[in-house]
Amino acid sequence: MDYYAGVTKKKTMELGELLEAAKAGDTVRVNGAVHTIRHMGTVAFVILRKREGLLQAVYEEGKAEFLLRDIKEAAAIEVEGTLRENERAPGGIEIHMKSVRMLSEPADERMPLAISKWKLNTSLEAKLNYRAISLRNVRERAKFRIQEGLTRAFRDFLYGQGFTEIHTPKLGARGAEGGANIFKLEYFHRPAVLAQSPQFYKQMMAGVFDRVFETAPVFRAEKHNTKRHLNEYTSLDFEMGYIDGFEDIMEMETGYLQYAMKLLAKEYAGEIKTLGIELPGTDRIPAVKFSEIKELAAQKYGHSIRNPFDLEPEEEILIGRYAKEEWESDFVFVTHYPSKKRPFYAMDDPEDPRYTLSFDLLYKGMEITTGGQRIHDYKELTEKIKARGMTEEGMEQYLSAFKHGMPPHGGLGIGLERLTMRLVGEDNVRETTLFPRDLSRLEP
Repeated sequence: MDYYAGVTKKKTMELGELLEAAKAGDTVRVNGAVHTIRHMGTVAFVILRKREGLLQAVYEEGKAEFLLRDIKEAAAIEVEGTLRENERAPGGIEIHMKSVRMLSEPADERMPLAISKWKLNTSLEAKLNYRAISLRNVRERAKFRIQEGLTRAFRDFLYGQGFTEIHTPKLGARGAEGGANIFKLEYFHRPAVLAQSPQFYKQMMAGVFDRVFETAPVFRAEKHNTKRHLNEYTSLDFEMGYIDGFEDIMEMETGYLQYAMKLLAKEYAGEIKTLGIELPGTDRIPAVKFSEIKELAAQKYGHSIRNPFDLEPEEEILIGRYAKEEWESDFVFVTHYPSKKRPFYAMDDPEDPRYTLSFDLLYKGMEITTGGQRIHDYKELTEKIKARGMTEEGMEQYLSAFKHGMPPHGGLGIGLERLTMRLVGEDNVRETTLFPRDLSRLEP
């Protein structure tokens, strides 16, 4: 009988261990994928791809116990050799190979994409068609390490603020937002929908845990084919109870962004350098009312306002430009959106019911967050449902939470892929989505 008592330390070393614990002259063992091979006559550089980055191994004819032709690009190998310093090598170190053990070999050596190039000079379509291959490129992979950092920061920061992580169903009887942008399906001979957001559930749980958050996919059946829209994306959601006003929500998001930028600067410095990212300032984020900023941007840039109830993409760009020029900020909170463009659960402004106590956060001219204060009074909520000509059918469980008492609360949802896109400097959200789902793509 075998027993397991935890993780056993491996004989192979990772990049961090080589840089911190190993010394020049040590005999070390590492594994990795052969990223590329550069032939230089009797010497060759075998670049290994590791989870932390690239590692240079040196093959010297006559000194290694194997032949270079035994190694193929894309093979997974284990190398043993002598660690040496070389300031021109990735990380300033390299391994002079003595022996190699083959872990796996590719069935096809002809790579569909030149992943060893610094930048993949190919179309987005090709990158997505060969996603598992294109992401082996160092720069392509770095985008998703940054995305990991943003998600990690969201979790860590909110745990530190007393939030409880929840997991809500993605199959439901009806959508939280209403409207026609819902994916419908059959669920054991009953109609069902894919969740547009965790809105109902996180509100109900605010009455249980006070503060909750979730990172999960949401689905929108919108027939958009733009650079900013997806039909499935990851939403960073939180909801918090016992708020004094919707300003508490904006303060919490500002705190998250501050935490995230510090984490990225510290833990993801390599990826930031690889991508040439300049992290945005988050010390102070301006907030301005919807109607006011529309007018200010229109006047400054000669824009004609066509839709008084919502922001068009062009207006978001102009507002982002205005915030940068006037307030030196890449971010701007746009508050008090018109009530007719917000869901029924959005709390109307007591001072002017035409507007809501809600906001969007724009980052470099694009909306990445929608949030605000919710109606917590049962009577007020049901009256607004009735006033909008809606039915309570399918919302009985949701409304029951309010019928039996709910604290003042509010929350938000952040589009993870959009936030990443803006941060790494891409102009198409598919560039920062692992496996995009849009009007035309269901694979890979």
